[in-house]
Amino acid sequence: MNSFLNVEDLGDLQQALAEATEIKNDRFKYVEKGRNKTALLVFFNNSLRTRLSTQKAAQNLGMNVIVLDVNAGAWKLETERGVIMDSDKSEHLLEAIPVMGSYCDIIGIRSFAGLTNREYDYAETVYNQFVKYSGRPVFAMETATVHPLQAFADLITINEYSKKIQNAGRPVKVVLTWAPHPKPLPQAVPNSFAQWMMAASKPASALQTGIDFVITHPEGYELDPVFTKGARIEYDQMKAFEGAHFVYAKNWSCPGISRPDAYGRVLNDYQEMLDWTVSDRQMAVTDNAGFMHCLPVRRNMIVTDSVIEAPTSLVIPEAANREISATVVLKRMLDSLK
Repeated sequence: MNSFLNVEDLGDLQQALAEATEIKNDRFKYVEKGRNKTALLVFFNNSLRTRLSTQKAAQNLGMNVIVLDVNAGAWKLETERGVIMDSDKSEHLLEAIPVMGSYCDIIGIRSFAGLTNREYDYAETVYNQFVKYSGRPVFAMETATVHPLQAFADLITINEYSKKIQNAGRPVKVVLTWAPHPKPLPQAVPNSFAQWMMAASKPASALQTGIDFVITHPEGYELDPVFTKGARIEYDQMKAFEGAHFVYAKNWSCPGISRPDAYGRVLNDYQEMLDWTVSDRQMAVTDNAGFMHCLPVRRNMIVTDSVIEAPTSLVIPEAANREISATVVLKRMLDSLK
C-alpha cells in the first residue's frame, strides 16, 4: 500500500477489521517490522488525537518518528505553482517535498481545506504533490476532503459495539447528522465517514448483517455524491434518528453541491440552528444509540452535556481506536516497502 487516502486503498474491510482486533490484543506484535525505518509526520494544521495516535502507532511498530509542524519552526511553504514568491513564504513545497522524502521511509500528511476554492481543495493538491514528488509511501492524517484514519477507527468502534445487534441478525442503523457550529468547517470527516459506511454496507463487507446508513442535514449541506452515493438522505433529523444504533454528529460547511456559489460557507446563523444540536430529545427516539464524534467537540452546540456524558457515549473508545487504525495502516505500508 503506497497511498492511503480512501477506503478502497485498504482493501477487504473484514480482513482489515480482523487485523485491527489482532493488533488491539497485542499492540507490539509487529514491533520488529519497523525497526530502522522512519515515519515523517507533516502537520500543516493543529492536531491532538491524530498526532498522538499516529506517533504511538509508529512506535508500536518499532519505527523512528519525526514530527514537522510546518507553521511552527519551519520555513513558510508556498503550495501553488506559478506564483511570484514575494510574500512571507520562503520555500516552495516542490523543493521541500523531495528533501523531506530523503529523511524518511513513510510520510503522513495533515492539511485542511482552504474552503475558498472548491476545485483546488477537491483535487487534493497538497496531498497529491507529496505522492508525486516524495518518492515515499504517503498516508492521509486528514486532508482537504477526507480523514480516513478517523473513519477506519469509527468503523472499528461500530464493529466492536454492535456485536449484539449483529448476533441478532439485524442491520446496524448508523446516522450521520449535521450539527451547528459558529465557524465554517471542512467536509473531510463527514466525507470519509459516509464513504466508509457505504463501503461497509455492501454485501459480504465489514459487518455481516449490513449497515443501514442515513445522512441528515439541513437543505444546502449535501455532501459530494463521490462519497455518499447510495446513502439515504433525510432532511428531517428526528425521523432519521428513529431506531438508530449509532449517531455520529459533525458540523460541515456548505460543500457546494446544490449551492456552488456558497462553497465553504455557513448557510444559517448557528443560533437559529440549535435545534439540530444532539440532545436527549433526539436520542430518545433511537434504539439506545451510541453517540460518536471525532473530537474536539463544542459542547451544547454539537451535543449536549447529558448526551456526551451518558454511558452510551463512545467518543473516548472511538478516539482510542485511532491508535489501532493507524497501526494497521502503517503496518501495511511497511509491508509494501522494498
